[in-house]
Amino acid sequence: MTESRPSNQELGDELRSLGANLRDMLQAAWDSDERRRAQKEFEKGLEDLANALRSTGREFAASPTGQRLKDDVRELHERLRSGNVDTRVRDELLAALRRVNDELAKAAAAWSSERGAEPPAAGTEPPKETP
Repeated sequence: MTESRPSNQELGDELRSLGANLRDMLQAAWDSDERRRAQKEFEKGLEDLANALRSTGREFAASPTGQRLKDDVRELHERLRSGNVDTRVRDELLAALRRVNDELAKAAAAWSSERGAEPPAAGTEPPKETP
């Protein structure tokens, strides 16, 4: 008894059929009412979140704590602008900013290495994509 081996043509036909079936299945899933409902729920959830954040932001800005924070930031800005800030505060602010930038650079490098891309050099902007 000899076993017949499938020809390259048969394999190709089955792979094309598999591709067409996958395409049809994905198209049916995309066109489904369930996907549309899920999309609407997601969009509604995002809209509700945005409204809640705006409302909370307005409430905080109007609160005594928010007003104090606003006044403190304004005062710090004036002291920075007028040069009345102690050297120690500037050094600490600079150190904090450097730590944040270092951590962001590490995160960017980690994400880039996961994608196999070369991470941008520290302090440089990523290349702009052209259409």
